[in-house]
Amino acid sequence: MIKDFDNHLPVRVRFGDGVAASLPALVSGQGWSHVFVIVDEGLAAHNPAVAALLEELAVTASLTIHEKPPGEPTIASADAACTALAGSAAEVVIAIGGGSVMDTAKAARSCVQQGVDLTTFLGGERVFPEPDIPMIAVPTTAGTGSEVSGGAVFTDPARGVKAGIAHPNLRATWAFVDPRLTHTMPPAMTAHTGIDALAQAIAAVIARVSTPIGDAIAFEAVRLIGRSLTVAYRNPLDVDARSEMMCAATMAGLAMNISDCTAEHSLGQAIGGLTGAPHGLTVGLVLAETLERERHQVPELLERVADALGAPPGEVADGSRCVDAVRRLLQDLDFPVLSDLELTPDDSDRLARAALDDYFITMSPATWTFEEVRAAFDSAFSLARR
Repeated sequence: MIKDFDNHLPVRVRFGDGVAASLPALVSGQGWSHVFVIVDEGLAAHNPAVAALLEELAVTASLTIHEKPPGEPTIASADAACTALAGSAAEVVIAIGGGSVMDTAKAARSCVQQGVDLTTFLGGERVFPEPDIPMIAVPTTAGTGSEVSGGAVFTDPARGVKAGIAHPNLRATWAFVDPRLTHTMPPAMTAHTGIDALAQAIAAVIARVSTPIGDAIAFEAVRLIGRSLTVAYRNPLDVDARSEMMCAATMAGLAMNISDCTAEHSLGQAIGGLTGAPHGLTVGLVLAETLERERHQVPELLERVADALGAPPGEVADGSRCVDAVRRLLQDLDFPVLSDLELTPDDSDRLARAALDDYFITMSPATWTFEEVRAAFDSAFSLARR
């Protein structure tokens, strides 16, 4: 029997090459004259499509442009965005960039509506009112799927941890998903963000709160990633691969939001909290290691993931095909290993404790022990290269 489930994903998605060019018409049609744009710092300088979009928006409305500093979003950078938005008199928020920009925009919109900054919000009751102004998400990476999710994650460098918030009222109103905006992504970013999308899609299938609707979306995302991520990494101007990866990332974001993430995100966020390393990178550093544990819990599900990835048939149906396929993909992407960061095996205990304190690990198909988490980190540290 299919278990009970509830799904509600009201984000309006517009997908396709060049679809971002229709954004100024939406702004004009809605009668918005003051627009707050949050964008990755320096993005327009090396992404001609983003530069053109900003120019067209400036013709349509009065813009307040706030540039988010490079790197993972921090509580401080979110507070800066709150201050900028509060003084803008904006009628709409437009987030242009990667997941960190979209996460920052979500937090800023909600906090400004309540008259607080993120620091105050995180220390309070964490109320999420119905938004009083709309938000438009325009992703420029094929990764987190933040354009269709209600989650946002921030690094707290002072504590060496990541703090997450999640609620349906954080979601964007519209998502303009334009593959052309990803054509200038460098190979390493393509690999990191693409692996994050894959991790979210797999997690959506194995999480204890998975649903048939989420599974259907997730398996198609896995299929697209399996055949297009390496192509996009090796040939950034392959328009078909870029299009499939962009679609897959949005689908993985939907699947994750219908279901949830699991241990791979908790272990990855533990790494990110200590190092500030990019989110997709940290998840990829431990993806195979967490799946190696999970295959003993849900082998039949990971066999289906292996099929979606296009893995060759195996002699036993124990989920190892999936782990092997993920390891091959990471190798094809020249993906870094955990020892490439400024961490050592001596950090494993601290990382394990942080991972066990994270919410996502509670969504894994079976409860993780400290010893299992520590073993996964030790296994990741044992790799000298892919």
